Amino acid sequence: MSRIPVAPPPKSRFSHPLETLQEFAQDVLAHAKKSGASDCEVDVSEGFGQSVSVRCGEVETIEYNRDKGIGVTIYLGQHKGHASTSDFSLAALRETVEAALNIARFTAADPCAGLPDASLLATRQEGFSDLDLYHPWLLPVEAAIDLARRCEQAAFAVSTQVSNSEGATVSIQEGQFISANSLGFMGGYPNSRHFLSCSVIAGKDENMQRDDWYSSARDACQLASPEAIGDYAARRALARLGARKIKTCKVPVLFEAPLAASLIGSFVHAVSGGSLYRKTSFLVNSLGKRVFSKKMQISERPHLRGGMASSRFDSDGVATHEREVIVDGVLQGYFLSAYTARKLGLQTTGNAGGSHNLIVHPGKRDLSGLLKKMGRGLLVTELLGQGVNYVNGDYSRGAAGYWVEGGEIAHAVEEVTIAGNLRDMFRNVAAVGNDVLTRGSKQVGSILIEQMKVAGS
Repeated sequence: MSRIPVAPPPKSRFSHPLETLQEFAQDVLAHAKKSGASDCEVDVSEGFGQSVSVRCGEVETIEYNRDKGIGVTIYLGQHKGHASTSDFSLAALRETVEAALNIARFTAADPCAGLPDASLLATRQEGFSDLDLYHPWLLPVEAAIDLARRCEQAAFAVSTQVSNSEGATVSIQEGQFISANSLGFMGGYPNSRHFLSCSVIAGKDENMQRDDWYSSARDACQLASPEAIGDYAARRALARLGARKIKTCKVPVLFEAPLAASLIGSFVHAVSGGSLYRKTSFLVNSLGKRVFSKKMQISERPHLRGGMASSRFDSDGVATHEREVIVDGVLQGYFLSAYTARKLGLQTTGNAGGSHNLIVHPGKRDLSGLLKKMGRGLLVTELLGQGVNYVNGDYSRGAAGYWVEGGEIAHAVEEVTIAGNLRDMFRNVAAVGNDVLTRGSKQVGSILIEQMKVAGS
């Protein structure tokens, strides 16, 4: 896909230099210590954004946001208090510290509360290391409107059957932050996330279908062109015309790459500390055990330059490290913060705040090759509802997509439900595609599950 040309940005687009945010953090830590806190952690952030939406050629919304805040967590032994403010004045910072202190005095002691071990924290050099995460986009609102219109016009140009639009959106978000604690950790950096999307409707009367597509990146130069996004969104909507139900059956199910990311998200949820120590996961006590098919390999790569989930440290200030999460289907490590690790009697994995660039190793087949391998079954391109029970793994979602016969798409499918159990689904992964997409912190191709129940007519 062609890319969007980007004008060079001004030197700074923030209200404060990053060094000033560091000074605010130092002031908070100093006042907390002076006021009797055992330990303290502070997060200082500011950000801004612009979002423009166009529908049927007309500007529908123009939104601007500019936010800032300071969050202060105080520890009095194992008593914890938290307070926040959007006022960066010295008086407000001190009042926020006092508020957190007062809350800590009245909370129950938690034996697992406290900062991470100092030896696990990122160094100052790591904390301010550049991972190429900030690419400002100087885009006047008029230019954003033009991009959105071009995106939508490209969709309408595909076919006269593209009858309506839910809109095209261009969004810019930029921010910077500093995290610090009383054990000497301090780190932070600016970052950006840009987004371009289009959603259209094909057909008319009783035969109408919608679909969408989007591109997201830290660097606007890496966004797909608006014409490419609009064109693809239209072709997806057109392909769904004539969708019908199918009879209830048990068949292989192929999750298109964007939806495969949600399967990996379900896995991460199930092996994250909060679910594990509360025993609300079907994968409790699964460390070192096979939880996926032997075909599955998942790596965590937190230091990818320009990665959508890259960071040298987690929300606790713990240094992040590359690791293998799944090797030949076997779980090598959970996703733990300092707190959840203590609850489980384990060591933090540097995942306070979530996972960092999970990469599901691709197989040799593209989407067409996966369809041929499946032979007969359902290609799922849309999921509806939230029918996932993480306690026992039961999975039931409304779905739409395409019926496949002889390794080829036969017709579009709608109003069906796919059901199974995540434990079985993970173990029965038959193949992973090389049609890799990045969706948030996950990089994954389409995933083929050997068999699920498809409930239709």
